[in-house]
Amino acid sequence: MQFVYPAVLTRTGPRELVVSFRDLPECLTSGADADAALAAAADALSEALAGRIDDGELIPEPTQAESGEHEVPVPPGMAAKTALAIAFRDSGLTRVAFAKSLGVDEKAVRRLLDPRHGTSPDRIGKALRALGRRIALDVRAA
Repeated sequence: MQFVYPAVLTRTGPRELVVSFRDLPECLTSGADADAALAAAADALSEALAGRIDDGELIPEPTQAESGEHEVPVPPGMAAKTALAIAFRDSGLTRVAFAKSLGVDEKAVRRLLDPRHGTSPDRIGKALRALGRRIALDVRAA
């Protein structure tokens, strides 16, 4: 899964562009110009995904950007946490069973799965490997 969501920018005033995401309708933000709005969009995506993880809601797979839409990547740390949350949910494991498979206590797994807890990419990568997944970094031209 690639964590790049299509966004629509809508001018609502002389110095305001609202950013919305059809895949995450609860995610809205704005900025004075396109650069500011798209920078805010990445932060808004992080919060929307963190909220869904916290609430145990499904994380939608990003749809393809359509004409006139902008591709907004989820910041790398949140993309990794989101991938881990999806893999954990798909595994059907309990937190206790997952902790046992990692050789850590349940509190460590709670922190791993907390979208707002700073976890090193190496730890997330190890946890994803335990769930049969891996991280691959994709760097594109801006």
